[in-house]
Amino acid sequence: MSNIKVTPLYEGTFSVGLDKNFKRISRDDPPNKGALKLAINPFLIQDGEKNILFDVGLGDLLGENSSIDTILENLESKGVEDFEISDIFASHLHFDHIGGLANRKNGYWDLTFPDAKVWISKNGWRKLRSIIEKEDDDVRDFFNFIDSHADLNFLNDEENQIDHVRTKRIGGHTEFHQVLFYENGDDRYLMAGDILGRRSAINRSFEAKYDFDPKQSVKARSELQELAYKEGYAIMTYHEPINPIFKLTGFDKKKGYTIENVS
Repeated sequence: MSNIKVTPLYEGTFSVGLDKNFKRISRDDPPNKGALKLAINPFLIQDGEKNILFDVGLGDLLGENSSIDTILENLESKGVEDFEISDIFASHLHFDHIGGLANRKNGYWDLTFPDAKVWISKNGWRKLRSIIEKEDDDVRDFFNFIDSHADLNFLNDEENQIDHVRTKRIGGHTEFHQVLFYENGDDRYLMAGDILGRRSAINRSFEAKYDFDPKQSVKARSELQELAYKEGYAIMTYHEPINPIFKLTGFDKKKGYTIENVS
């Protein structure tokens, strides 16, 4: 029996408008008019040797309805302390995916996971550095703190830097967007950030106006679904409010893929 445990660390569901402020709503509520409905699910992978995070949630960076306590309490419920997180992989560098890297719980910036290696796109970080002055003071301070204090490890377009985890640049939602793979025997998972952010993205071909390259998102979304189906990957959906991990267990030319939840 596999000793691999993969757990979504659900932080809540939010209505997110153009102001990028995350306003908490219930899982079943519709978003506010003109806003998006986004759940937040960092994923914890426990494989006996390492405690790995795929994306790290909001932290306390994006609005009064988020708190670093959420991810810490979720981890504690799984028997994991902050210093036991060994590696963090970021699908991309939007702050709802990396905000949990640091926090101001004690009134000053501090690393949330002090012993973790942080694996991020080299070119993505370089681009973020080039535009960070356009952000507000809190976001700039957050970036500069992470840039100076975190154990940053930079990834190229395709990497396999630690056992069982590999990354591949797919672009689309952001220029240097990555898909994150965990592959350990029969345990196969992929997490593609906002490219496959919700289960409603399955069996749909759509161009999102908020993507860096909408056509590339469509292409990557289709390719990842085919890969997941043919090679048995479970898909981890970062923004899905309910049942964020599932497999594609069948295919019909008219109806598309059959979705089966993974508990």
